[in-house]
Amino acid sequence: MSETHFDALETRSVAEREKDLFTRLPDLVVSAIANCPAQASRLSGIDPKSLTVREALAALPVLRKPELMEAQKKNPPFGGFVSNKVTESNTGTGVRLFMSPGPVWEPQATGPDPWQVARAMFAAGIRPGDKIHNAFSYHMTPGGFIMDEGARALGCHVFPAGVGGTEAQVEAANFYQPDVYAGTPDFLKVLLDQAEESGKPLSCIKRGLVSGGALFPSMREEYAKRGVPVLQCYATADLGVIAYESAHEGELQAGMVCNENLIVEIVRPGTDTPVADGEVGELVVTNFNTDYPLIRFGTGDLSAIQADAGQCGRTNKRIAGWLGRADQRTKIKGMFVDPKQVDELVQGFEEIKRAKLHVARDGSSDTMALHVEVAQASDVKVAEVESAMQKIFNLKGSVVVSTNALANDGLVIVDERDYES
Repeated sequence: MSETHFDALETRSVAEREKDLFTRLPDLVVSAIANCPAQASRLSGIDPKSLTVREALAALPVLRKPELMEAQKKNPPFGGFVSNKVTESNTGTGVRLFMSPGPVWEPQATGPDPWQVARAMFAAGIRPGDKIHNAFSYHMTPGGFIMDEGARALGCHVFPAGVGGTEAQVEAANFYQPDVYAGTPDFLKVLLDQAEESGKPLSCIKRGLVSGGALFPSMREEYAKRGVPVLQCYATADLGVIAYESAHEGELQAGMVCNENLIVEIVRPGTDTPVADGEVGELVVTNFNTDYPLIRFGTGDLSAIQADAGQCGRTNKRIAGWLGRADQRTKIKGMFVDPKQVDELVQGFEEIKRAKLHVARDGSSDTMALHVEVAQASDVKVAEVESAMQKIFNLKGSVVVSTNALANDGLVIVDERDYES
């Protein structure tokens, strides 16, 4: 740990990081196949030794929450995705079990800082010995424990405030004088306002690390004016901290730095296909947690890889943060159309760069039009694309050809129907 970086992993070269991750990946897959029955089934026929480059990883199917939830219903609580070494352990070392909305069940992995929070805290200016007011929930879901474990791994002291009971939280904070707030972005304002109204402002809080909601620019600016610079991290119950904000000489850096020990991909929503850097798509993550190995796990969230490396010295990929939800499966004329079907169609026409399926209403009937981006309008034969649409979607639709770039918003299916009229 230096003055500016949590460890040397953050500043290694891009090539070093890539080599390290893909040297370790085959062993992770071997372990997952050997110890997680559901992963053994999903990865049947895969040669782990071949998974030494991104292109090989991209050939594996993406695991999404509906599939995980269905497996958990059939085989509770974890659906065979957690290592037998954890679920069948008789060593006397117990684990926490959590239930997140869905419901989705997750275990707490063994070892310190299992959700990789400490480096996000360090990037936010939090240091060993700081006292942290942790206002994430400790009830049923892992939110409170995610921050708690990371803070203690960093060497901080934690007050497990949880959610609610604002007056009691303010009273406690005035007594023990925390240095740091951890929680959702909006609850910090609730605490600060309540403290001021009571005549005992919490001027002791000098930093904040938030997650679980939008940190709007106006909100960040207000906190800064009140003496609390706030950074945010992007985390999920399944994976922990995926990415986090950083600063350089007090200036916020663009995007969020991807966490170490993760392989991050952006795929076309609803498909397994990676998109080019800069293009919006679904965030897919592979972790190296042998207790709960998630290999190509689709978060269901939209993001994009950013080109700006920033000036803070951290060399990992950066993402644009949370840009919306990726699930776009849509019912048209009584039949579901999936983004995978749009991708299948695009793959059959080399001249099509990108496509969006627009769904609308004409009177009482659904209509669909496939907007396709091409270099030259003459490059594509509309009749052939329409024929492919009917074959793949089992529905008729029109084709709109454009030589202009379609919106880079991650949307594959655009539902324009008015459901209130």
